[in-house]
Amino acid sequence: MATKAHIAKSKRTPKFSARTVNRCSRCGRSRGYLRDFNLCRICMREMAHQGLLPGVRKASW
Repeated sequence: MATKAHIAKSKRTPKFSARTVNRCSRCGRSRGYLRDFNLCRICMREMAHQGLLPGVRKASW
């Protein structure tokens, strides 16, 4: 879980656009971020298993 200081720092507008940090909207994690869902991989998996993400199903083949 990200600290409050890291989350506050990532919300500020950076000096250069390349310095923007994408963070999970649920837990604040910066790594494993999925742009389509605005979540990290862990939160996305948990929410998908609970059925909270519409249109997402577990793959079976």
